[in-house]
Parts: sequence; structure tokens; C-alpha cells
Amino acid sequence: MLDLAGHELSAEEKEIIDHPLVGGLMLTGRNIYDLKQLAELIQQVRQHARNKILVGLEQEGGNKQVLKSGLSPLPAMASLYRSAEGNLDKACELAQQLGWLLAAELLALDIDLCFGPVLDIHGHSPLVADRAFHSKSQHVIELAGHFAKGVHQAGMKTVGKHFPGLGYVQDAEQPVDKRSEAEIRNHDMRVFKALHEQGLLDAVMPAHVTYPAVDKLPACFSRRWLRDILRKELDFDGVVFSGNLSVMAAKSVKEFGDRAKQAMDAGCDMVQVCGHRDGAIQVLDALPSTYQASERLQALQKGPASDLTDLQRKAQWQSANRMVESLHAG
Repeated sequence: MLDLAGHELSAEEKEIIDHPLVGGLMLTGRNIYDLKQLAELIQQVRQHARNKILVGLEQEGGNKQVLKSGLSPLPAMASLYRSAEGNLDKACELAQQLGWLLAAELLALDIDLCFGPVLDIHGHSPLVADRAFHSKSQHVIELAGHFAKGVHQAGMKTVGKHFPGLGYVQDAEQPVDKRSEAEIRNHDMRVFKALHEQGLLDAVMPAHVTYPAVDKLPACFSRRWLRDILRKELDFDGVVFSGNLSVMAAKSVKEFGDRAKQAMDAGCDMVQVCGHRDGAIQVLDALPSTYQASERLQALQKGPASDLTDLQRKAQWQSANRMVESLHAG
């Protein structure tokens, strides 16, 4: 999975997305001018890609809402419980409406995936801040679970992040969580476990974080975390995305090709290289051209969906937007 430089495909990008190993596109703010231009860009991508490509973006709400123009202004997830004045049932109802709204609008724009929900614990890490639903793991389970139900109701798959939990990391350049394995399992990882057991996790993105009590390698490169714990112990059979291999935290492995190989050996189904064109090309050159994508990835493709104009006529969309307006007004 890679990204694009601008508002339309360049000749080089047309060649790159025709590569047999390219299976995904991550949209970013620099790819979006308005909804008409975005629709044309996605159409170009689907036309020139050799594979049936997954189009995704990170649309978390608040200041992490990549796509804003013409869509509902999503609040930060941490605001839901506060807006419900501590009423968990009401907050869960808001979360489910918001999950449906977010997913329905993206599907109407021919986007397959939103990389969420964030399943990290709020209140300890500046990297998480108000992206998380709550500071108590049980409340995160309830709120994120209802959000995921809304996403599924709209017809989109979920990508829970950042396994096994990013909520206690202080430094983005040296992301280390020194807590005991028991504390990580009983506090952070239990969110992922609970949502998986409820059938609400279709994919997972591991953290670019090292947990020395468990493994010397960051979770995204760790067979212990991905193959032993996630796959075998939790019996997770969904997709594992690597996270962006060009971020600072992934640089414990020097070469991009080696990063991709190590992430896939650890158990990732698809690796992301965004914001670094040379790195993406290095990965394509380094991986064997005979590599077969996991069949799990096919299950993440979007199905038929209303276009945005039709969606906005629906009573459910109008009700959800009134809810959003009331959250912002409050």
C-alpha cells in the first residue's frame, strides 16, 4: 500500500500502481482538493491499477479528519463520552451513529476502508490524545465496539489500531513501553481481544512500538506479537497491516526492502510505505514478484453503495448529521 504525490496521477504513478505487488492506496490531504477531483482521482487509480486495489484513508475525526470538504464534520472520539455527560449508554449510541455516518460517506465516495477505530487508551500518551474513546479499557471496549457496529452497518470493514496498544508511549522518535507483559495484556490488549471475540475486527494495524518485556522488536516486526499472540493465542484470522514503514519508529531496520520483508515475515499481510516514493520503489524491487497476496485482503473490498447525493437524502444520514451538529454545539 502506497500513497500519491498530488491531486492527479503522474506518469510514474500510473506505472507504479500497475505493478503486480501494489494492492492498496492510502489517500492523504495532499491528494484532495474537492470531492469532484477526488472522485476523478480514485477512478484513475482503479483504471490504472493492475490489481483490484484497496483505497483507504485515516478519517478519525477532530483534527485527524483528512477529508473534510463536503462531508460531515466529525468530532474527536474522546468527546463522545463527555458529550453524553458520563452516560455510557448514550455515548455508545452516539458512537454507533458516528461509525455509520463516517463509513457511509466514505463508501459513497468509492473508498474501501477507514483505518480505525483507534483502540488505544486515552490520557497517557500525546500520540493518542483525543483520538481514543476513553481512559478506561472497559469503556473503550463499549464505545469502540458500538462505533465498529456502525461501520459494519454501513457496509465497511474495520481496522483496529494500534495493537497491542499505543496509549502509554511518550516519545514518537523512541517509542518504547516498559510496562510488564501482564499489565499490557490486562489493560490495553484486552480491548483488541474483546472486539475480536465480538466479531467486530476485520483487520488490525500493529504499533511501531517496542515492548521489551515481551520482545526486543517493535510489534510491527515481531513474530512474537503477530504470529504467536495475535494469530495463535487470540485466534485472529483477519488482515494485518504493517503501518507506515517510512515513519521514524520503523527505522530500527535500515533498508526499506528489509523493513517490508521483516514485517511480512512477522505476520503482516500488507505493508504500507507512504510519504517516501523511493522507499516504496525499493520495497517493490525487494519483494519477489511471485508473491501472492493473502486472500484475507479480498474480504476488505467495498460492496455497492449509494452515491453521496442519494445518501444525503436518507433519513438516517440526516439524523446522524443532526447528532453531529448537537455535539459541536455542546
